[in-house]
Amino acid sequence: MTERYDWPKAHKAEDNLMMDINEVVWEHVLEHYGVDEIEDLSAEQITEVETFRNCRLGEYSILQGGYSNLISMWESQ
Repeated sequence: MTERYDWPKAHKAEDNLMMDINEVVWEHVLEHYGVDEIEDLSAEQITEVETFRNCRLGEYSILQGGYSNLISMWESQ
C-alpha cells in the first residue's frame, strides 16, 4: 500500500509565495508613485490603488492579497 499524499508544512510554501506577491505588488506601486515607503503614499493614491484592486483585478487574482496587504499596512501607519 502506498502512503497517502501529503505536503508537510505547506503553509510555509504559501507564506513564501505571499511574500513574493507582496514584494512584486509593493515594488510596482511604490515605483509608479515615485515613493520609497508605503507610508509615503497619499490617501488619494491609496484610493486609486484600492479602486484598481476592486475594479480591475478579478476576485480570485493572486495579486489581490498583495494589494490588500499594502492597503492594510498604509492604514496601520
